Amino acid sequence: MDLFSDGASLLPIPIEDGVLAYMARFPLPCSSAEVLAQLIRDTHWRADTIVVYGKRYLQPRLTAWYGEAAYTYSGLTLQPAPMSPLLAQLRTTVEDVTGHRYNSVLLNYYRDGKDSMGMHSDDEPELGLRPVIASLSLGAARTFILRHKTIKRTVKLDLTDGGLLLMAGDLQKNWLHGINKSVRVTGPRINLTFRYVG
Repeated sequence: MDLFSDGASLLPIPIEDGVLAYMARFPLPCSSAEVLAQLIRDTHWRADTIVVYGKRYLQPRLTAWYGEAAYTYSGLTLQPAPMSPLLAQLRTTVEDVTGHRYNSVLLNYYRDGKDSMGMHSDDEPELGLRPVIASLSLGAARTFILRHKTIKRTVKLDLTDGGLLLMAGDLQKNWLHGINKSVRVTGPRINLTFRYVG
């Protein structure tokens, strides 16, 4: 869906028990296709196994971790690689747009619709009590699903090429989020989630 008509500013999305905002056209240093191609080519992608409810699973996507601090989730500890000039430039612009500081970025590479992200919250202790996470999407559009933890409420957002989603406040405390598999999606997508790790 087209969330906002102007698309050039970060605008709030009404949601209970958290803060959510979206910018449809994030200012990129070159075309989104060029940024996507460079990230696919130059990123040190990993295929990792994680632990979910005591069982080990191969993540259904590729990932990479860049920044200033290690990060642990689902039994997996990621050691940071230094940010490339492109990632550093994207981080600076994300900081300018959102008004928040980030020292790390998790990249998720969805090669096609078979790749997905299970429902989860980014609520690891090193992210703080009310983490601010800025999520930049490049490539194929995917449906982002949010499900409230205690009330029967689901929100679905189409994250399109060049869009920036901001999650803040108590969102991670009260909501799960994820991306389902999709037979309709054939193209690649990269999602960069900028965060501050203490």
